[in-house]
Amino acid sequence: MVLCVDNYFTGSRMNIEHLLRHDRFELIRHDVTFPLFVEVDEIYNLACPASPIHYQYDPVQTTKTSVHGAINMLGLAKRTKAKIFQASTSEVYGNPTLHPQPESYWGNVNPIGQRSCYDEGKRCAETLFFDYHRQHGLRIKVARIFNTYGPRMHPNDGRVVSNFIVQALRGAPLTIYGDGSQTRSFCYVDDLIDGFIQLMDSPDSMTGPVNLGNPAEYTIRELAELVVRMTGSRSEIIHKPLPMDDPERRRPDITLAATQLGWKPRVSLAQGLEKTVAYFDWLVQKHGDTCTGTGLG
Repeated sequence: MVLCVDNYFTGSRMNIEHLLRHDRFELIRHDVTFPLFVEVDEIYNLACPASPIHYQYDPVQTTKTSVHGAINMLGLAKRTKAKIFQASTSEVYGNPTLHPQPESYWGNVNPIGQRSCYDEGKRCAETLFFDYHRQHGLRIKVARIFNTYGPRMHPNDGRVVSNFIVQALRGAPLTIYGDGSQTRSFCYVDDLIDGFIQLMDSPDSMTGPVNLGNPAEYTIRELAELVVRMTGSRSEIIHKPLPMDDPERRRPDITLAATQLGWKPRVSLAQGLEKTVAYFDWLVQKHGDTCTGTGLG
């Protein structure tokens, strides 16, 4: 039985409508900043807006979701003796001075910047997980997720992959923030979920944190050009100022996941984009101009 909890701040009931008919799937509308009283064996704490346009919309609520949400989910795990998974992020590394980023790197984070509500909220959540593990013996799993993409992303979530695809499909200019030389590593969603499951099924001694992401590194300019080619678009590429504290380079060192979990991504960027473009093409055809794809990458 899978119990899904969502407050629909960034999620959509439409995204999981095909699951509602399944007799082993249940949906509850709930905000994790409030306690949840259910009976569970395992908890995957994925709650928190993860794109700048959403987590900066209400930064105080973003921090509360990471911190209060972690406290509430850890409390639930403690009461039910459940194993609990925390979806952390590569943002805990900030604008890294070490490349690629191993789990041992403590990061370079601005604690008072516009991205801090997300970066520091996730860092505090990791602290809470490990303190509950040490103090209460909770079985924890912490994954640091690098840029992930795939079908069912929100078209207006402000992430670079969805932005570029929607802009290209509509024939609008592709917006690059900065000169496009900043790099990211893009992991297809199916690979990421496999990593979640393998980490959750690993021995209790394997607490993490564990980097989960695709180590293939691309500049934002390269991604834009690839999307234009794959969509057959005639869109031009334009540039806007780089946002504050935007990381210059981002690439995971996945040695730990590879050696301890036997995990590595299998879907190439081109393969993943093909499936993602097909989804957004359907979405644009269905919703037209309401599917805009604008915001920060």
